[in-house]
Amino acid sequence: MKLLTGQEEQEANKWFGEAAQVARRALCLRAKCGAVIVKDGEIIGEGYNAPPQDNPEFRTCLNEYELPKNYRHDHTCCMHSEWRAILDAKERNPAKLKGSRLYFVRVTDAGECKRSGKPYCTVCSRLALDSRIAEFVLWQEEGFAVFPTDEYNQLSFQNIKE
Repeated sequence: MKLLTGQEEQEANKWFGEAAQVARRALCLRAKCGAVIVKDGEIIGEGYNAPPQDNPEFRTCLNEYELPKNYRHDHTCCMHSEWRAILDAKERNPAKLKGSRLYFVRVTDAGECKRSGKPYCTVCSRLALDSRIAEFVLWQEEGFAVFPTDEYNQLSFQNIKE
């Protein structure tokens, strides 16, 4: 992981603003998240979290399920913003996905950006790895943190145990 400074930090701030705009469209009832994938100074994919097909009929997050205490899979009914951004890029700009950078942000109900915690979603990390995305960027307490995707994947697996 490396913290961005100077011009790179300013550029990250710009892309986080774009990701926040996307996050404000989220339809999830639990969290509003957005992601943009950037390559060569342009957004090649974007996504927000929402039920599949943006269809409220596919919403199951309000249902009560009796899951085992050691249940280690995703607990949300929504498509993650990262998944949607990757699918969008694969549809619109598949040749540009390799070597790209994914910016992820969560916003408050008022639309303000929130700092991220540690990487933890192994589905997002594996999908990004398989799609050849080079880096994940999170806004953390220390600043804009860039993770090579393989490191992000390793940390995600480590952090789900905590």
